[in-house]
Amino acid sequence: MPKTRREFSPEFKQEAVALLESSGRPLMQVATEVGISPSMLRNWRAAVRGGSFPGKLGRSRSPAATISPMPSPADQAAQITRLKRELDRTRMERDVLKKAIGIFAEVPK
Repeated sequence: MPKTRREFSPEFKQEAVALLESSGRPLMQVATEVGISPSMLRNWRAAVRGGSFPGKLGRSRSPAATISPMPSPADQAAQITRLKRELDRTRMERDVLKKAIGIFAEVPK
């Protein structure tokens, strides 16, 4: 039995790429959540940045469907919150590593 090829609308592709760009999550995780292969999402992202989608549809994006280069204030606030959490975590990791270096750098007696 032949395997059927799935087709996705340009809107679905744009939303998947927008989710990848705005969420800050890894490409692998977003692709799994959306239900597509990572290489497909990677190709869609490149096509969005290039200005058109690959594949049978071959339609270029309309001006109304373009992803705005400036995120909304709500997106910016969410990103700031995420970055603050990430900064706190990296500071904690740095402090732990400093303590570990101090322990291992001690001369045994």
